Amino acid sequence: MCIAIPGEVIEIRDNIGVVDFGDLKQEVRLDLVDVNVGDFVLVHVGFAIQRLSREEGLETRELFREVMAAMED
Repeated sequence: MCIAIPGEVIEIRDNIGVVDFGDLKQEVRLDLVDVNVGDFVLVHVGFAIQRLSREEGLETRELFREVMAAMED
């Protein structure tokens, strides 16, 4: 099973984006999608693989947080 994590593109330099995942900011490759700063993307193994609406990105991020919190209890 593969999981892609949603995050917001906060900076773009030479087809590499800095993506904010909430508690983590990381560089990812943008070769597979056309995005702008402020867009939400799904990231898998260091590549943005799909653009999401802001609403969908925030909703999915919250679901991930809920799952992680439940796993910690």
